[in-house]
Amino acid sequence: MSINTKLLNKICTTPGAPGFEQEIRTLILSEIKDLADEVEIDNMGNVYAIKRGTGDKRIMVGAHMDEIGFIVTHIDDNGFIRFHTLGGFDPKTLTAQRVIIHGKKDVIGVMASKPIHVMTAEERNKVAKLKDYFIDTGLTVEEVKKQVTIGDSITREREFIEMGNCVNGKSLDNRLAVFILIETLKNLKGKKIPYDLYGVFTVQEEVGIRGANVSSMRINPDFGFGLDTTIAFDLPGASAHEMITKLGEGTAIKLMDASTICDFRMVKYMKQTADKHKIKWQPEILTAGGTDTAGIQRMTEGGSIAGAVSIPTRHLHQVIEMAHKDDIQGSIDLLTACITEIDSFDWSF
Repeated sequence: MSINTKLLNKICTTPGAPGFEQEIRTLILSEIKDLADEVEIDNMGNVYAIKRGTGDKRIMVGAHMDEIGFIVTHIDDNGFIRFHTLGGFDPKTLTAQRVIIHGKKDVIGVMASKPIHVMTAEERNKVAKLKDYFIDTGLTVEEVKKQVTIGDSITREREFIEMGNCVNGKSLDNRLAVFILIETLKNLKGKKIPYDLYGVFTVQEEVGIRGANVSSMRINPDFGFGLDTTIAFDLPGASAHEMITKLGEGTAIKLMDASTICDFRMVKYMKQTADKHKIKWQPEILTAGGTDTAGIQRMTEGGSIAGAVSIPTRHLHQVIEMAHKDDIQGSIDLLTACITEIDSFDWSF
């Protein structure tokens, strides 16, 4: 499967921790400027790509642009940096990983902790905790303080690569969705659609679905699609019932997660649309976590008829993540078809 990996690479490697989405927002704006009838930005920094349809209803697609990251909380007398998380991390994956501190200029650091050689037997057997880590920049305290201040954001430093028919890198959650929404807008360019489409690149999802809540209240959509990654736990040691989804088995149609039970009509519509277009798909039930789908569904008067396109992804919320190109393309195809044919379905109870 051929996808635009050059663009996906650029999207994944551009920084944008929750609340610090300036650079990724600039990139998104440059990519969508010719793809929408109107482009707007609200006070929180959500980006709205608006394409006018022929009918009087509204469709919202939410793809959050922020990535999990950190924020500087303290610089000690030796120049070592303490931090707090912006979004959820698995602490054991941070050992000896490079990060970028976005100060007056970017500063490379490494996540460091007590060396195993000097740990007690009890310490070696303990699960790593975030408080055990600090960031070492290799600079003196004076040099650090010239560039870094309390409140600066921190993101992971990782190269984007291709592995077989998969892509691998940081922040596939949720830069895959940013990419898919941009590619969907490209597919829709010059085409008539039944209803007004609001493709929203939201902020601060990783810290509580904040951008989607605000944008949903503004749009008041009749129909909504969350667009996000989901767990592919198709790994050694996983039982069949634990896998959620599998890489390469198709885009996933969300049935529920901890914050949303998708509208049964939307689930039926998405399944029928996928089957009609011979788009490979798999069901997704995730008993933890949540996505912008929750805000799109609930933060509007009377609620919206909402569902979600989910991209199966291995190693979520770790230093690197992995997704299959066929699943990515299938997600683009399904979202495009669902938007263009949404007026053909019987939405009555």
